[in-house]
Amino acid sequence: MPIADNNGVRIYYEVEGKGPPLVLLHGFGSDLESWRDSGYVEPLKKNYQLILIDVRGHGGSEKPHEPHAYKLKILLADVVRILDDLDVNKAHFMGYSMGGWIGFGIAEHALERFQCLIIGGASPYVDPGEPNLVLELCTKLHTMPEPARSEFASAWYEKTLGPRLTPQLKARLMANDLEALIALASTEDWMRSIEYVLPAISIPCLFFAGEGDTVYSGAKRCAETIPNATFVSFPNLGHLETRYRSDLVLPHVVGFLERVDRHGKVAHR
Repeated sequence: MPIADNNGVRIYYEVEGKGPPLVLLHGFGSDLESWRDSGYVEPLKKNYQLILIDVRGHGGSEKPHEPHAYKLKILLADVVRILDDLDVNKAHFMGYSMGGWIGFGIAEHALERFQCLIIGGASPYVDPGEPNLVLELCTKLHTMPEPARSEFASAWYEKTLGPRLTPQLKARLMANDLEALIALASTEDWMRSIEYVLPAISIPCLFFAGEGDTVYSGAKRCAETIPNATFVSFPNLGHLETRYRSDLVLPHVVGFLERVDRHGKVAHR
């Protein structure tokens, strides 16, 4: 089992395929299997060494219950620790939702380790008055007694994911550590704007979002402020729908990665 240790916290990851390294980071409450569920792994591993990571607090990674354990620089340090384990000097990066938010932090904490950024369903901007919906949901679930908690969570997942909710996915979602998720969503970094990192982003970027996603305007706006950035929008798609439409997203991702690779191969140690 591949495990990286970052100052005593164990981070689980998997590697598939051969080629230039490409880190994949999932969204909040999910895990690395979400990339398989939504159809990204099989096409991408034909030409890339995929480094799939369970963000701390999720999946097979360790799940601290203290908010300070989820500072953005620490989440980036987890990724860098895995790159060090694999002797990878530079990699491509792709993150969706929370994974994309972590990707913005690369500009401040690990820019020298990445060749490009692909960020979907995420924005660096935060309205100070915007409610912390994931924290509210996780806290509500955590305070509910059983079996009401399981019944509520099951109904919510079924309503939100519909036919995409396979028995395997449901089991993984129901197994989430709510205290860990609350700790992550409680950290100061989670609800503060990180737009200040944008001027430091000097590597090629691809941003994408569904036009029905609440982060759409912010994602488009940040792409317009970065000289070497491309923005792709998907009409009539919301946050989850965009993630699952790999058939629409992948052609843009693959084309972008090919253009980046033509300007210089990824260096290895």
